[in-house]
Amino acid sequence: GGGISGLTFALGLRRLSVPCHIYEAASQFGEIGAGVGIGINAQRAMSLIDPRILAGYLKVSCENLDPSKRDIYFQFRMGMDGRGKAAGWKAGSLVTEINGRSEAEWVAGFDDERAVLGGFAKLEGEGHTKGGFGMSVAHRAHLLDELVELYPREGVSFGKRVKRIEQDGLGVVLYFADGSESARHSVAVGCDGIKSDVRRHLWGKEYDAVFSGKYAYRGLLPMAKALELLGDKALVMTAQNYVGHGGHFITMPIENGKLMNVVAFRRAKDGQWRDEKWVLPMQREHLMKDFEEWGEKSKKLLSLMERPDVWALFEDPPLPQYWKGRVAVIGDAAHASTPHQGAGAGMAIEDAYVLSSLLGLVKRPEQAEAAFRAYDEVRRERSQKLVTTSHNAGELYELHATGVDDDLDKLSDKLSHQFKWIWDEDVTQEFERAKKMFEDLTK
Repeated sequence: GGGISGLTFALGLRRLSVPCHIYEAASQFGEIGAGVGIGINAQRAMSLIDPRILAGYLKVSCENLDPSKRDIYFQFRMGMDGRGKAAGWKAGSLVTEINGRSEAEWVAGFDDERAVLGGFAKLEGEGHTKGGFGMSVAHRAHLLDELVELYPREGVSFGKRVKRIEQDGLGVVLYFADGSESARHSVAVGCDGIKSDVRRHLWGKEYDAVFSGKYAYRGLLPMAKALELLGDKALVMTAQNYVGHGGHFITMPIENGKLMNVVAFRRAKDGQWRDEKWVLPMQREHLMKDFEEWGEKSKKLLSLMERPDVWALFEDPPLPQYWKGRVAVIGDAAHASTPHQGAGAGMAIEDAYVLSSLLGLVKRPEQAEAAFRAYDEVRRERSQKLVTTSHNAGELYELHATGVDDDLDKLSDKLSHQFKWIWDEDVTQEFERAKKMFEDLTK
């Protein structure tokens, strides 16, 4: 797969002089969707894989453009008038805010690392700096373009969807859906996303992704329109999460503040998704019906979304392990989660760092299974935890979480602990643990 996880992983291998080749099902590199959030944990993993990856990300990323909110991850506000225990709270009221710098303990040492890469350069035409420890997001296609620039063209084959994988004593043989000649390699790693063919090869259909019970309307709108509607520059230039009964929506600036990224989430009434397609064109009347009880400004903002689609939100059931023999999976192919903590891509980048670093230690092909075993040992628990906590976060934002519901004091307390474990991870320690296990296995 040649998405963000595949390219990041391949760049890590090449930096360690591990020969590799990408097989991409599409006819060219490409990403669908708009914004992708990359937390400070994942930015650090980028820099460890190859500093050029982080430099490229910072080139196209956008943070909160109000300088005083640079370290805010989200401001959580009511998107509708509250009821039940939230009665008296009006639409637009600030419930709480999460500060990324105070949540992560190691970020002070990362300031200098990112400054060296130019992360604190002035935005053209603005008086703001990049490189805060709050919300950080890039357009998926722009981030992919930066990764593609770093990867050699001869290292990829397009139009190559894997149909079958066979393993023998010499390695793996890949067979492609287009009927072209098979390819033999020492190992294969599936970076082929939530609908992973490699995962199905390893574990069968019973581990296919399942519907999470929610869907999302995703779209963009010109920042000028958002500012005209809301009349508060600090509000529109800072990431917002509008919570409510049965739904929530988020807004954030992208493309250096030219556009607002809007994603509106809603619980499926019967908990089912019946269409075989996971992405559908939006019918605007359905969006407005879903949010008819929300505040007037919320509804107006949603009505202004341009080119919106509806996305069914699926998630992976927990795999028993991330490898079999000389085949492994990383990223969404291993642990696709809902986007409610903005950390799915970050987990894939952490995977890429740990596994590429381990494969860099391999001296003989038969040692690859030890590298896969060590990768699985240090990465599976953390990455599968994200699937669970992201699902639960969606319930929190929609005032439906067990033991919290619409008690906003309890919600604020839960949110204050929701992200620290993600951001505060030291992936170098993960690799050191994995390295020791690899060395023990290959003695």
